[in-house]
Amino acid sequence: MWWPGLKQWCNRFKTADGVRGWVRDGFAGLSLASMNIPQVLGYARIAGMPAVTGLYTVLLPLVAFAVFGSSRHLVVAADSATAAIFSSALSEMAQPGSAHYSALVSMVALLCAGFLLVARLFRLGFLADFLSRTVLVGFMAGVGVQVGIVMLFDMLGLTAHTHHPLYQIGELLRGLPHAVPQALLFSGVVSLGLFLANRFVPHLPWALLVVGGSICASWFYHLQAYGFEVVGPVSGGLPALSLPWVGWDDVLALLPVATSCVFVMIAQSAATSRAIADQFNETVDENADILGLSAANAAAAVSGAFAVNGSPTQTAMAVRAGARSQRAQLVFAAVTVCVLLFLTKPLQFLPRCVLGAIVFNIAMGMIQLRTLGHIRRESPGEFGLAVITGLTVVGLGVEQGIFIAIALSLFRHVRHSYLPHTMILKEDAQTGAMEAQPLKSGVQPENGVVIYRFCADLFYANCNRFVEDLRVLAETSHPSVRCIVIDASAITDVDYSAAVAVRNILTILQHDHIRVIFGRVSPYLRADMDRHVISDVLGKENIFSQLHTALAEARLHAAG
Repeated sequence: MWWPGLKQWCNRFKTADGVRGWVRDGFAGLSLASMNIPQVLGYARIAGMPAVTGLYTVLLPLVAFAVFGSSRHLVVAADSATAAIFSSALSEMAQPGSAHYSALVSMVALLCAGFLLVARLFRLGFLADFLSRTVLVGFMAGVGVQVGIVMLFDMLGLTAHTHHPLYQIGELLRGLPHAVPQALLFSGVVSLGLFLANRFVPHLPWALLVVGGSICASWFYHLQAYGFEVVGPVSGGLPALSLPWVGWDDVLALLPVATSCVFVMIAQSAATSRAIADQFNETVDENADILGLSAANAAAAVSGAFAVNGSPTQTAMAVRAGARSQRAQLVFAAVTVCVLLFLTKPLQFLPRCVLGAIVFNIAMGMIQLRTLGHIRRESPGEFGLAVITGLTVVGLGVEQGIFIAIALSLFRHVRHSYLPHTMILKEDAQTGAMEAQPLKSGVQPENGVVIYRFCADLFYANCNRFVEDLRVLAETSHPSVRCIVIDASAITDVDYSAAVAVRNILTILQHDHIRVIFGRVSPYLRADMDRHVISDVLGKENIFSQLHTALAEARLHAAG
């Protein structure tokens, strides 16, 4: 029993092109590290933690998810959404940067690990099924715009003082007169160069070359003296492993914070992994990913880091860099070890405007304009849902955008079920095939028989539509209808409210001497009809598993 599971686990680290795949993932891991290591330092600043803890998030947590998760592409590390959630709450409990604050942050990560483990036991990965591909595209576009706005500050040599995207736009516009021209010029050249290089020669690690070159230029030419802001000093060394220790009252106060983070982790990680998997026609196991998230947050807690999450930006970076398996993330973790031990000094010379230009290009790549164009042409209504999702992410935040995305996906499903297609079936005289026609008043029955199809399950929200259609058929047909055959092929479930409505309309039609026969009744529908006593009201002789037998019985009744 263990061998298939082990084989499936090993397949996540395999690629179809053998050694070439190993080399590609190795370069992708190096490129990913060059872009993300400076970025996680910024996430540590958002979290109110020492800069080195940002590096800790891309060490043990990265390896833990690679081992226990299922996604071949998802990068689980520091993330701005969860960092902003817990830092805003914990800053009221302790002074950011203090020992007590660090212990609270690590405890949040440990609580998240426990909650995620419970979520895995209850198999809550199904929540990802409520995210349609349409809203995923909108979600990723919104995240891209949000991250792009933040990176513009670094590209202009400015500093953001707020986390809200709309406020950031206003702050950016007010700060334009104070922008650093040389930073703007340098970042503009880097951004344009990366765009052209990735478009025409996409297989080379351009971001790695840019980071290495800019560090050397900053080191040798002292760019900081010319107005370029750099990352700054970063302490080195591997993390010391220990469990966080806080008081019981603090644990109780942290429960709501951890719960909020967990909801965002499950939804955002599922949205990101599924969106990337769609690009490669792959499948993901959301429940395995939840287990991977739990292991990653447990690793973060014991290594003195802060809560980690599936990052849309860093995952997009991995894909752009050419990563096709979790081997790239393992290389990323190995590079982090080398940086912590030997390279923290050179890292401090990286210009922030260069880092901003690299991440800005990645963020713009998350806006899939071509896909949005296809959605707009094929389904304008769904395009509107994608746009609303993206605007919500930008206007309200990532966590709100995720819940709006789920709500919109559910709304779209309920709307289709609430207003299902209904039609009349008529037999073609030449071919004998059933042809669908719209239901309208004044239907002309064939020998007193009307065939009606209801294309959805019957539940409280749409049962009135079913009842009204039968009333129209009974009252407006010319000549009068004697038998209504219901094609129930699309009906597999009937809830209590719908059952009451169906029983009432059947009683009314029987009083008017109109016989109702159900055809194509599935075992699932038959069980519901028996349970809700519809079978007794209808008469079991009026229930058929096939449409042609139901139609034959109806014609026999109408002729008699």
